[in-house]
Amino acid sequence: MDGNLPPQPAATGADADLSRATAQWIDRDTVAWRGAVAAANHYALAYSPRGDIGYDRGDLTGDVRLIRLTPAPDGPGRLSDAQKAAWPHLASPGAAYGALTVDRRDTGLVRDALRGQVVAIERGPSGALLTATGVQIPGVLDDLYSGAATVPLGPTGGGGLAVWAPTARQVELALYDGPSTDRRTVHRMRRDDATGVWSADGPASWRGRHYTYLVTVYAPAAGKIVTNEVTDPYSLSVSAGSGRSQIVDLDDPSLRPEGWTALKKPPAVRQDQASIYELHVRDFSASDATVPAAERGTYKAFTQTGSAGMTELRSLAEDGLTHVHLLPVFDFATVPDRKADRTEPGCDLAALPPDSDRQQACVAETAAKDSFNWGYDPLHYTVPEGSYATDPDRRIKEFREMVAGLNGAGLRVVMDVVYNHTHAAGQEPTSVLDRVVPGYYHRLMDDGTVAASTCCANTAPEHAMMGRLVVDSIVTWAKEYKVDGFRFDLMGHHPKANILAVREALDALTPGKDGVDGTSIILYGEGWNFGEVADGARFEQATQANMAGTGIGTFSDRLRDAVRGGTPFDADPGVRGFGSGLGDEPGDRLAHHEDLVKLGLAGNLRDFTFTGSSGRPVKGSEVDYNGGPAGYAAVPGDTVTYVDAHDNETLFDALVFKLPKDTPMADRVRMQSLSLATVLLGQGTAFVHAGSERLRSKSLDRNSYDSGDWFNRLLWDCRQGNGFGGGLPPAKDNEARWPYARPLLADPALRPGCAAIRAARARFGELLRIRRSSPAFSLGSAAEIGRRVSFPPSGAPGVIVMRIDAAGVDPANQAIYVVFNATGKTAAPAVPALKGARVALHPVQAASDDPVVRQASADPATGTVAVPARTVAVFTETP
Repeated sequence: MDGNLPPQPAATGADADLSRATAQWIDRDTVAWRGAVAAANHYALAYSPRGDIGYDRGDLTGDVRLIRLTPAPDGPGRLSDAQKAAWPHLASPGAAYGALTVDRRDTGLVRDALRGQVVAIERGPSGALLTATGVQIPGVLDDLYSGAATVPLGPTGGGGLAVWAPTARQVELALYDGPSTDRRTVHRMRRDDATGVWSADGPASWRGRHYTYLVTVYAPAAGKIVTNEVTDPYSLSVSAGSGRSQIVDLDDPSLRPEGWTALKKPPAVRQDQASIYELHVRDFSASDATVPAAERGTYKAFTQTGSAGMTELRSLAEDGLTHVHLLPVFDFATVPDRKADRTEPGCDLAALPPDSDRQQACVAETAAKDSFNWGYDPLHYTVPEGSYATDPDRRIKEFREMVAGLNGAGLRVVMDVVYNHTHAAGQEPTSVLDRVVPGYYHRLMDDGTVAASTCCANTAPEHAMMGRLVVDSIVTWAKEYKVDGFRFDLMGHHPKANILAVREALDALTPGKDGVDGTSIILYGEGWNFGEVADGARFEQATQANMAGTGIGTFSDRLRDAVRGGTPFDADPGVRGFGSGLGDEPGDRLAHHEDLVKLGLAGNLRDFTFTGSSGRPVKGSEVDYNGGPAGYAAVPGDTVTYVDAHDNETLFDALVFKLPKDTPMADRVRMQSLSLATVLLGQGTAFVHAGSERLRSKSLDRNSYDSGDWFNRLLWDCRQGNGFGGGLPPAKDNEARWPYARPLLADPALRPGCAAIRAARARFGELLRIRRSSPAFSLGSAAEIGRRVSFPPSGAPGVIVMRIDAAGVDPANQAIYVVFNATGKTAAPAVPALKGARVALHPVQAASDDPVVRQASADPATGTVAVPARTVAVFTETP
């Protein structure tokens, strides 16, 4: 055809909603049509370079041109087996997608069509319009422009720039005289038709200049051709407020702190040996009076070696902590970069009653403009967050100073990364990716709307260039900022192949070539299975079970729920677990929770065999967890073990809800320590929320992402308390629990003093030192764990005995015994292997300032051990 639309008979009642996109162009030759393909009907792709296709009185209007479609030969009109494998959600039962093939006579029109509006149409035998719908185009873009996968993007050296925008009609570079001035020059960019990459070569004098792209493109969200002024998805630096990108060379000496090139790292550890402390940059110092006021809540606070916070981090590292995990520190959208643009709560929050609703109301008034947010709202993936810098224009250097400060304290650094969604999509001001290549970077539902199962606009790392952006961004953080690990938010929304590509890219980094040893970088993430990708609906996901054997860790909710009790989603927060009072309630629930704890202590391995609560041998994969297998890991590095994190109540707050209200504070401290011991003394990666070692509370807030500094206080001075009793937590996510919370917050007996906080910290340090004291706590392989870890019967509900055969791996010990007594009375389990052995309380606990744990004893004559109530005791057997 000549590309013009010949006259057509008028149609009535056509299904013509051009705001939807139910057809999917999956490769250059194939369009997946939602519904059966009727042999008698006629199909085509209507396109318009002007983006003006409309629908009026039964037919299309505008500058319409056609690409003819014919039923695909498989079937006919069906997707091929290879296409079904690549696009499983189009082949799932009930999806009923047919297949149409681009007419060979029109293949030369494909590239031009994609640079305008595209509509898929169906006409009846008479030519009357039956259906018209928008078209999803990621598949065909990946097919046509596969060569873009290796083309340099972003700042390319000197003053050069490149951006992938295959659907754009035109891309220009707007080069500004400064970060806020309107003075600019506009430069044409060259398009490479083979890759869809637009580039501009600039002189070295362009370095330091601010820029945007002027992208002229059809935007489905606008329903027309628009010219978007947008920042660079590959930005390495941006202006305050993130409105403009900046051309920088990260090798520029002015962007490096002194000694950066020769930065000495703490020793690397294997994934399963890591002990990780999850910390928010602002929490770390916002309430620390020992940090200069101008540096509180910033990267610079980590350079204050004499501050209370850094003194504590150094102390934790000396005890055995290996990594600090930082909540998002990339450029995010929800906190103004400049302090002058923020508004803090104006109330005297500390003066209000501990159970008042006035604190949360005051915090809510300024939540959108204050200095606090967790930061899970990505704007520019490879730029440090500006609000954490003393001046957002110094963010790059100050971020590096933070890394150096933490490394100097003996700690490696993990970044929390959020590639699974963006803050916005479409034509929204904080939408970057979608205003460059509309409809590509985000995962679309069957009707063309952006998936939002992650709470925001979901990205689509299964698309080649989004997957590449993930890998490129991670490599930049590793090479240029010397980050030692990455935690992937909602990793189950990524393809497994994408996370493995990250691993492969990191493993290729060498000290000689890149300045870092990529093999020492650890990876872990949330392997949850939900949303539109659940159960492999679109690809093999990076979920708990699927990542087994990779050594890339996933958080284990199994031990978390067994220790805390219940789940994070319970209407009643008082449901108890092994560490929260269930030990005094013998029965099937306790027995099952003990099975989950034992399995967690053994790395949550699917093939680990132990004697279960039934009295029979059971494999990890045979233990039930909410109707599925509890054990899923193949190697201990697959598992990240934890009992609290930034999500949900802190451990202290959970215990407030769950333990009997009259539980003495000393016993609360013991249960806090016992719960943390299940993390620190087990196989696999140990993960702890900052402040848990000092009874941190968020005043019972279960979702403090936007609760301000007040509810998120991390207090290094025990005289300030632990944050409990700061008022009723914000109504948005907590009001249903206020009836439970109010009497608890009002109870002064639940507010720990310095003695309790110091005791908790001391017990935590002892656990770290015990973990560090022996390689038996990190055996490194499933085979060694299966051979060496066992759980002799304790003979008492609420008491778990773990034995680790240390012969040959620990030069000092033949075996190590750990007894977890979660009951309110002394336990005296008999352990036959102890008869006649040389057994003593672990030296760390023998020297403890805790008189209770020092009472723990072993009697080799009878093979029994005595462990006080609510206590974890560790015994060593020496040759």
